[in-house]
Amino acid sequence: MDITFKGTASALALAIMAGTGASVASADTVEIIYSDTVQETDRRSRLLKDHFGDCLGEGFTFTPYFGATLFKQGTELTALQRGNLDMANLAIFDFYNQVPATSILGTAYLWRDYEHMRATFDSDVLDGLIAEIEEKTGVKVLAWPYIGTRHVNIRGDKKIMTPEDLAGIKLRMPGGEGWQFVGEALGANPTPLAFTEVYTALQTGAIDGQDNPLPADKQMKFYEVTDQIILTGHLIASNTFSMSSQKWNSLDEAQQAKVQECALEFQAAMDEDTIRQEAELVDFFVSEGLDVYEPDKAAFRTHVLDVFKNSRFSADWPEGVLEGINGL
Repeated sequence: MDITFKGTASALALAIMAGTGASVASADTVEIIYSDTVQETDRRSRLLKDHFGDCLGEGFTFTPYFGATLFKQGTELTALQRGNLDMANLAIFDFYNQVPATSILGTAYLWRDYEHMRATFDSDVLDGLIAEIEEKTGVKVLAWPYIGTRHVNIRGDKKIMTPEDLAGIKLRMPGGEGWQFVGEALGANPTPLAFTEVYTALQTGAIDGQDNPLPADKQMKFYEVTDQIILTGHLIASNTFSMSSQKWNSLDEAQQAKVQECALEFQAAMDEDTIRQEAELVDFFVSEGLDVYEPDKAAFRTHVLDVFKNSRFSADWPEGVLEGINGL
């Protein structure tokens, strides 16, 4: 098949490859441009290149951009829809404005644990919702790689045992009303901030804390500028590993099968690595001088779920999906 470079992403990639002497894909090679907010040194970037990019093999050229250098965090979905980007690892809240029903997947304490989350995605409970995402947003959902369970990480020595203890805490959350509502439901004062700006904001005291999975806390060195990690476990987080429908539909059946195969290989590698790191990192953070402890999780779960159920977000939940998830 002939390749037509469309949009800024493909044009930029071609210019960079030409300028660095890298080989340009031949006419029968599928070029895939990918954008992510995590740094190139992040474990997720390494796993992506090893278990998705390398898995594709001959016939594909996979060109990833990291550290939000190609598209800013939260703008990737628009880039996919405009044909300026081929693939991204999207947060579920990125879909909310176009598919309000996706708010259910951003509900804190929705999953009991990792196994419950994975069992749900492996079942048919979400088939209707995924079909709606694909139809309304023009993306193909390939996989749901597990990136870790999010916990609250703050400066200072104030003990946090219940949501009431987070009152007045300026907690960085990603931009977007869905993410901000999670911070509000936890009891904090949510503050939107780009992922790449969090370290400096913690260092200067512009924010009091942030929430992320333990592997991200280590990768971004947030432990250097915070004092405690409260194991709230409020979001068992997976990303939506997605390709633009335009790109997906340009592939033949064999190419689509290979992309899907490699997406699931990446998912499996991410899951395994995340679970391994989470099992090891509490001891690491304690050795770095942080106070790591579990709060009254029952109090958090009850409070947060009540806030969600009484919010406008719950009005968008697809009928029967919560019951289906709880029944697994």
